[in-house]
Amino acid sequence: MTATHLDHTKAFAAHVIRELASCGPGKQATVIGLYGELGAGKTTFTKEAALLLGVRRTVSSPTFVLERIYTLSPKYTFSKLIHIDAYRLKDGTELAHLGWAELLADPKNLIFIEWPEKVMDVMPVRHIGIFFTHKGENERTIELRRV
Repeated sequence: MTATHLDHTKAFAAHVIRELASCGPGKQATVIGLYGELGAGKTTFTKEAALLLGVRRTVSSPTFVLERIYTLSPKYTFSKLIHIDAYRLKDGTELAHLGWAELLADPKNLIFIEWPEKVMDVMPVRHIGIFFTHKGENERTIELRRV
């Protein structure tokens, strides 16, 4: 899809959340890799998805803290939204101190990870990828793919 303003990103986030809700949790956490250059819309997408999942706290980029965890209402399929920013990491071993293995093991976790290519060595072989590409100053394409 082409996004030229926030309403398009909101609509795409709503589509993704509906799809996730219809699938339900699997045997492990649902992991969504957010791919794209700086300023492409990864954090904006996460903010919109979090709002749709009932998060009322301010959602901000976890660039410096690496991870933010939001508890979701029991009415949702997932119990936690975990937002990770791997931009400053060298590889996936640096996620170990966040309890990466435990986060992945819980099927009630929904994990959004920005810059997944930095930690591909620990990403689930099969995960959902959302690709953000600049097309112009105020235009982006957003594409959902299984990775």
